[in-house]
Amino acid sequence: MNKFLKLSCIAASVIILGGCGMRGGPEGDVIGAQDRPEFNPQEVPYGMVPCPGGTFHMGQTDQDIAATMSNLNKQVTIRGFYMDETEITNNEYREFMNAIREDSLDILGEDYVMGELYPDTTVWMRDFTYSMGDPMMQYYYTHPAFDNYPVVGVDWNAAKYFSDWRTKRKNAFLVEDGQAAMPDFRLPSEAEWEYAARGGRDMVTYPWGGPYLRNARGCMLANFKPGRGDYYSDGYSYTGPVGQYFPNDFGLYDMAGNVSEWCADAYYDAAVPVVWDLNPVYNNDNEPRKVVRGGSWKDVAYFLETGTRNFEFEDSARSYIGFRNSMIMLGDRQRSR
Repeated sequence: MNKFLKLSCIAASVIILGGCGMRGGPEGDVIGAQDRPEFNPQEVPYGMVPCPGGTFHMGQTDQDIAATMSNLNKQVTIRGFYMDETEITNNEYREFMNAIREDSLDILGEDYVMGELYPDTTVWMRDFTYSMGDPMMQYYYTHPAFDNYPVVGVDWNAAKYFSDWRTKRKNAFLVEDGQAAMPDFRLPSEAEWEYAARGGRDMVTYPWGGPYLRNARGCMLANFKPGRGDYYSDGYSYTGPVGQYFPNDFGLYDMAGNVSEWCADAYYDAAVPVVWDLNPVYNNDNEPRKVVRGGSWKDVAYFLETGTRNFEFEDSARSYIGFRNSMIMLGDRQRSR
């Protein structure tokens, strides 16, 4: 008899005879513990898209204009994972802030300090000298007009707190419902982020594949700084609502422009040759610089390239840095044929 068919029959027998105190299978076979929580094939988490595993060349695909030599090409393999379709928005982050006001001690512990997590709205004034940023400081996070815009003014530590809260919130519901917990929501590794940005296209300059910044109709393909003193040709002076431009081939929006995004990795100039070539990540708790990727509304096109690396200090909040979450895929999801 087929092993899996026989196992189903044995498991049914165990359930029937379980009340008589019988242990293990009725024939003495090892069939696995029967008190496991229910786990159906992992569903795509709400708001996320699957990024099937694969191999790609991580690193610069165009000229290294800044001559940083910090992202030389290296072929690496990434296992499957899920990633947020868009950057975390102001309103999604507000849900987090509202929740921790109510039960902060239960979720984050007694060392929780509200001032560390609330978006720093003063970044709109501090980041740019002699610029009238006070209207953005007053309205960007608080006004409903900006609910669907990416949250900014959040440092690396606050982004990790959000990820932890999101995990605990989701798994509390699943466990209460008798289901197995999901893997953690977390910041993506730098390698995951770059792999996702390429959308399955190896050695491309931008997430949309081509080397150009406009499509055939002359429309901009991202929110960035098109030219000196020109922030508006792409349609937005500052950030724009998430998901306003075409997604890449994985279905991810704004992997170039709008806001740069925090990654889990510490920044190190020579990280690419140092890290392993399977699910690479560079962890260093003593390094305060953390990787940011993707370029933003105030950056020139070079920083939008999929292979361009950059960093910011983990305790620094900026008006041009946001984040999105990823989650490991339990079991490999095959590419569609």
